[in-house]
Amino acid sequence: MKDYKSFKEIEQDLKLHSLEKDIALEELKIIKNDFENQLKPLSLLGSAVKFASKYGLLVLVKKIFKK
Repeated sequence: MKDYKSFKEIEQDLKLHSLEKDIALEELKIIKNDFENQLKPLSLLGSAVKFASKYGLLVLVKKIFKK
C-alpha cells in the first residue's frame, strides 16, 4: 500500500486510475466491435446456406413431381 504525503498525490493517483479505467473501457469497446465484425460474415453465410437448402429442397420436390 502506498503512503501519501499530500492530497495532491492522492488526486493525481485518482486521476491516473480514472484514465486507466477509461482506456480499458475503450479497449473493450474496440474488442467487442472487432468480435461483432468477425461474426457478421458467418451469419451471412449461415443465411445463404439456409436459403440455398430451402431452394434446393423446392427444386428437388418439383423434380420428383414432374416425373
